[in-house]
Amino acid sequence: MKSALQKSPIPKTRIYIVEKLKQPFFDPNWHFHSEYQLFIVLKGSGTRFIGDNIERYKEGSVTFTGPNLPHLWRSDYESPQDWSEGIVVYFHDNFMDNIFFNKVEVIKLKHLLKLSLRGISVKGKTLKDITKMLLNLPYLEGFDGVLELLNILNCLSKSDEIETLTSAGYTNSLKEGDSERMNKVYTYVTKHFKQKISISEMAELTNMTSTSFSRYFKMHANKTFSDFLSEIRIGYACKLLIEQKMNASQACYSSGFRTLSNFNKQFRAITKRSPIEFKKEYKK
Repeated sequence: MKSALQKSPIPKTRIYIVEKLKQPFFDPNWHFHSEYQLFIVLKGSGTRFIGDNIERYKEGSVTFTGPNLPHLWRSDYESPQDWSEGIVVYFHDNFMDNIFFNKVEVIKLKHLLKLSLRGISVKGKTLKDITKMLLNLPYLEGFDGVLELLNILNCLSKSDEIETLTSAGYTNSLKEGDSERMNKVYTYVTKHFKQKISISEMAELTNMTSTSFSRYFKMHANKTFSDFLSEIRIGYACKLLIEQKMNASQACYSSGFRTLSNFNKQFRAITKRSPIEFKKEYKK
């Protein structure tokens, strides 16, 4: 199991690093690190966990996460034929401190970096603009690359097409041992969410009592296990409604719900719309 707190991937002689990824899945372990991270998905889909936020990701998704914010991207596919691809950029949390970080010209940038501590998702025209720059970044060297990174951050700082992901009260309380235990939970649930999963089952998996597991999970995930499981299932149901063109009843039972009434209730609670409204909005 990988350590939750990874060592810096950035050499002391560099301001940032950019990597092109091609692998069966992204970030298979729940982890966090001390660097800022910009990430674009070029190929693949699955479930993205950032702090207490759970959402589906797909090709073209761009996120910006701040230091020590736990995250993982759990791919739908883990075979060589369906490898995931992406571009990731890391830069230090103090990369501008000694240059001009306390100057008035970068007030918006300071605000953006603060928002990234809750995780940021990018939308609309900003997403298109950022995508072009991220695709270009791996081919730039020296200060040209630094300027492009600053262009990306400047674009994000001026945009109203970004949204924070974690709840306002979320804080990372994870330690290394906690990360391994939460990894067990996330791995098991993402593989078995279509089946009935009980608290006692998860308690046994993590070597805890049912009461202790419920308390432990809520403390670290900022939600109950039941809510967590529902979000996983609804996220998958959204995929079935759009990509597989299923109706609500088909998506309900294919995503692990036992009754259509509970599915509709949970779907509206999580997405703020009915399955039919969701499909209509997507088509628009």
